[in-house]
Order: sequence, then structure tokens, then C-alpha cells
Amino acid sequence: MGFTNIIIIALGLSLDAFAVSLSAGAGGNLKDQRSGFRLAFHFGLFQFLMPVIGWLIGYQLAPLVKSIDHWIAFGLLVFVGSKMIRESLEKSDAPTATDPSKGRNMVMLSLATSIDAMAVGFSFAMLNITIWYPAIMIGIITAVVSVVGIYMGKILGSIVGKRMELIGGLTLIGIGLSILYSHMF
Repeated sequence: MGFTNIIIIALGLSLDAFAVSLSAGAGGNLKDQRSGFRLAFHFGLFQFLMPVIGWLIGYQLAPLVKSIDHWIAFGLLVFVGSKMIRESLEKSDAPTATDPSKGRNMVMLSLATSIDAMAVGFSFAMLNITIWYPAIMIGIITAVVSVVGIYMGKILGSIVGKRMELIGGLTLIGIGLSILYSHMF
């Protein structure tokens, strides 16, 4: 998998974290720069770890599904992308008054925004793609995009948040179609 595809996947996966960061920044829930750093760091960390976990699971199953691996990768990416699109069209909840960068809130948000990355890691195993470089890129890009989201949220408010999930979902579906096309033709 090429550098450009990895960057596109990383950006697509980071858009959930971006939307949450945008909302946290817009809602004024992050009290200081340390809170913003903590949130962005954990989003990046979880986005790094989840593809590795998915890849380890998928790597164990890869020999069993070698002949249909591209269909599995396509299906997972379309599933994740469709979920992101569906979530982008739902009404958003008002931001909470609690600091999302602390305790259980931070862990739950980090898991919720990175679960999609586990499916991508599983897909990488099906396609026999080494996970370390993409996982590192996904984690770093997510952390950076989260910081950008926090600061944009403070400036723009919560207008854009759900639209970013829509773009991320469409991006993942496009990559799934690209994988399917490359294996079919």
C-alpha cells in the first residue's frame, strides 16, 4: 500500500476524532491547553493501537480466508464508512459540561473514535500489509487532526462537526472500492 493511500486512510479514520475535538473545542469543555493535549494524545494513541489489534486478529485468520480477502476488506471498509455516514446524518447531542479529556469520558471517547481503525487493521491483515508504519501514521495524523479540531472548534463552533464524519465515511468507502477494483482487474 502506497504512502498516499495510508495518508488518505489515516485522514479518513481521524475524522471521528476531529469531530469530537471540534465539538469539545466549540463547547468550551477543555479548560486549558493541557486538556487539549491530553485529548489529542489519547485519540492518537488509541488510533495507533486499534489497527494493531485488528491486524493481529486478522493475521491469525488470513490463511483461512485468502481467496476472499479483498471482499472482506471491501466489506469492512464499506461497513465502517456507512456507519460513519449514518452517524453524520443523525442529530448530534449537545456537548456535555464535563471535561472530555479526563477519566472515563476520555477512555470512552478514545475507544468510540478508534473502533473503526480496528476494522481497518483487520483489513490490512487480509491484504497482507504490514501494520506498523500505517498504524504509526494513523496515530500521528489523528493526534494532529485532533489538535486542529480543538482550535478550529474554538473558532468555528460546532457547525462543521457531523459533516466531517460524512467525508470520512465516503473516503473509507472509496478506498474499499479501490481495493476491490485492484483485485478484480
